Amino acid sequence: MSSADQRSAVEIAETRGARRLVLLRHGRTAWNLEGRAQGHSDVPLDEAGHAQAAAAAPYVAALRPTAVWTSDLTRARQTASYVEAATGLVAATDPRLREYDVGLRAGLTMAEFAEKHPAEHDRWQAHLSWDVVPGAESDADVTARMVPALRECLAALGTGETGVVVAHGACLKVSLLALLGLPPEAEAALLHMDNCGWATLTEHRSGRVRLSSYNETAGGLPATP
Repeated sequence: MSSADQRSAVEIAETRGARRLVLLRHGRTAWNLEGRAQGHSDVPLDEAGHAQAAAAAPYVAALRPTAVWTSDLTRARQTASYVEAATGLVAATDPRLREYDVGLRAGLTMAEFAEKHPAEHDRWQAHLSWDVVPGAESDADVTARMVPALRECLAALGTGETGVVVAHGACLKVSLLALLGLPPEAEAALLHMDNCGWATLTEHRSGRVRLSSYNETAGGLPATP
């Protein structure tokens, strides 16, 4: 047996009966389209966002999930409702799955942020971190609530079961890295997930969580700007 075959055999053995967590980003909103920071602002899906969620739901349902969790923000709950309809499951709502609180920048495009709050904008550009913006959460703040929530979701699954978490792009990306044990700077290696794109995490027998897929989308999804 070649070394590649040996690795494949070990991989199959480690993932047999593995639990999976599917991380699904919500569909598009008008603020996504306009480039406005949403954070905790409760913005609903736009028409394209509803179409994206409707298109993604059958693909997610085909993974045969046994549980669904969602952020309590409207755009996530609306997206989760399509998964509920496709699976017959009822999503549990968890406020820990919310997007970053973006503080002072909420509702603003980057140009508007620069115009209305030039000093804060300059600090953000210098650090490229939200925690320098008044009222905003840091990466550490978000992972401190998101990672325990995701671990609880994973732990709630039985052997070989799949769960779905519907949440938000930035918080999913940073918490995914933390779950994988990767340093924060590894974020630069990952694209931002598209609206209604999803990633899959697989827990191996060792307890180690690995990334099985990233930014999968349904065929024919409306384009995300």
